[in-house]
Amino acid sequence: MRLFTYLFCLILLGSACKKVDPLGYRMYTIKEGNHRSTYQYTTNFDTLVRFKAIFDSSAIYNTTDPSNQYDVNKLYGVSDCGCSHMKYSIRFGWRWLNDSLEILLFKHQGGVFSFEKITSITLNDVHQYEIIKTDNEYVLYVDNVYLTTPRSCPGLYRSYFLYPYFGGDETAPHNITIQIKKQNQ
Repeated sequence: MRLFTYLFCLILLGSACKKVDPLGYRMYTIKEGNHRSTYQYTTNFDTLVRFKAIFDSSAIYNTTDPSNQYDVNKLYGVSDCGCSHMKYSIRFGWRWLNDSLEILLFKHQGGVFSFEKITSITLNDVHQYEIIKTDNEYVLYVDNVYLTTPRSCPGLYRSYFLYPYFGGDETAPHNITIQIKKQNQ
């Protein structure tokens, strides 16, 4: 039976069938030389995205071009306004900068992206994340620190989830693993 389950996942679901550990965390790996951790496509109409995440020491990196160290990698979030995520989306970003793992707000609004630091976090610890969509703004929480930013499309729209992604224009310099546990919305 175990072999059948494995083959089913491998053949029919491909990369979407990732192992969930006993605590409910799913491991996302951005492989060396790549940008994406997965090609999953999951939609929802939620106004709340809540999850826990753990970064390990694989989040420590140096870019080939030192100016790219300021680029924002993506952790997790959703598209918005019924559009492509490159037009409207909200998610958490992250980067290793000045010997610190920074967590940022990362937003596309009308095709223009912006970002702002929320806080710095510790490696190998569980941190709580929340995105709340209201008619007029997004509220992003990391543990007990939050940041708000305007939302330009009031109402409820179908969104799709956005998974861990490395870069800007450089790919992951080595395998990077992030554990994420989605929580009841």
